[in-house]
Amino acid sequence: MSRRSLYLSVLALSISACSSVRHNQASGDFEYAKVEEPAPLVVPQSLHKPAAQDEFKIAGDNITQGPIGNEMDVRAPSLVLPIAASSRVVPESGKAIIWFDKVLEDKALAEFIQTAVKDTLLENNVALRPENDTALSLESDWFHSEEESGWLFKEVDASESMRFRFDLTTKPHGRSVSLEVTMVDYMKTDQSGSTKTPDVIDKHRAEMALLNEITATVDYKYRLQQRENRLMRANQKLVSIGENSTGEAAYIIEMEADLLWSNLPLFFERYGFEITDLNDSKKVYFVDFTKPDISLWDRIWGDDIPVLELGDASYQFKLTEQSSAESEGESTALTIYNSEEQALSKDILEEVFSVMEPALSFRDL
Repeated sequence: MSRRSLYLSVLALSISACSSVRHNQASGDFEYAKVEEPAPLVVPQSLHKPAAQDEFKIAGDNITQGPIGNEMDVRAPSLVLPIAASSRVVPESGKAIIWFDKVLEDKALAEFIQTAVKDTLLENNVALRPENDTALSLESDWFHSEEESGWLFKEVDASESMRFRFDLTTKPHGRSVSLEVTMVDYMKTDQSGSTKTPDVIDKHRAEMALLNEITATVDYKYRLQQRENRLMRANQKLVSIGENSTGEAAYIIEMEADLLWSNLPLFFERYGFEITDLNDSKKVYFVDFTKPDISLWDRIWGDDIPVLELGDASYQFKLTEQSSAESEGESTALTIYNSEEQALSKDILEEVFSVMEPALSFRDL
């Protein structure tokens, strides 16, 4: 994926110290680093000596801590990017660590993050070392990067390798899990020799880059799962034609009666019904139906909705709970009665099924 390639490129650049252009060095000269403290101001005894502030004195080489001049690394600090849903950073922490809160109720959060770690390593062609007994600490094999020169005959100028550990910490309730990335091994060889000690800044940036790549993988897997859930709901058949408990033709809807009862007013308003009365205890709506007029402008602007081929009359929509042999959840029988309190036949229910099925599934809400 292009997103993965981008993160890998960022990771490779952040750990590379051999380059003709030093991106970590400030532009311009460094004459300021050669400036020395001037001689103290000589004040005649007859005059008052002005106050001097020690913080403005130029420090000597013997007391300077850290690099100065062209040895100074001026790159901005790497940050954890909480781009995945319900992810958050640890305030004022310099570690490559992020917290995830549970988003998918049907997925174990720690296992979901572990899978994201494994998928990220797989995308980078890096193997995973054997897991420990708790499975809350994973270690990668070696990430390798090389710098080559030459055109016809290429020569390796520098090579760099590193390994990482991924530590997961789970809250007792299991709904929050942290992921910390730590570089555990490092090797670099170039023209100046070999070393197993990484630059502190480069180490931190590599850890951050890999953590952000895993976070992006978590975000991608969230979106993929949400898309699958939407497709599953869109393709799920919630409405079928059957019989109620007394043998009358009815729509069988895989939904709890209370939920269907609260959603039916939306259906009535959209499809040309007007509620005239209701009986909450018996779950009965009394409605009048008038077939909507679809104008030319509705068709042009795409605002028209399917029309129920029912006669303009009064109807009763009665809900009764019943068990479903095909579903573990609750299902409800919706029986429609005409003005003479006779249930509509199965043939009539089948004629309007193409409109009633998506409407009573409430897919467009």
